[in-house]
Amino acid sequence: MGELLALAAEAAGGQHHLVAVQLPVSLVMMTPITQALHGRGPLPAAAAGLRVMASAPLHGGELPGMVDQELADIIRPGLTLAQACVLAVASCPGVTHVLIAASSAPHWGEAVDAVAQPSLTVAQLREITGVLASS
Repeated sequence: MGELLALAAEAAGGQHHLVAVQLPVSLVMMTPITQALHGRGPLPAAAAGLRVMASAPLHGGELPGMVDQELADIIRPGLTLAQACVLAVASCPGVTHVLIAASSAPHWGEAVDAVAQPSLTVAQLREITGVLASS
């Protein structure tokens, strides 16, 4: 992230004018989440001065078919699989926004309800990444 900001500043001829960065973050691509849980990687680095928009939280719509209700219940009982996956991404340290595409109004409503939930704690996110790493 430091290199990106330096290149942006160089291109701007001084100080960069970036206000946000978009990165793919999901339970399939866990590296950014795992790094952020340890204060490393692009998410906390970008969050130090930029808005961080997590894209592809459902891995192109494939993720709900890749997780089971047991994992969703570990994340937050009562949520759908998609909602649980979105909540996990929204709770990741450094993420300020989650970019979501929905195929219908009810799917959009589910996503809105998911990000309105109280964030997961770092301990909960570590448990989730541990469960996924062991499967």
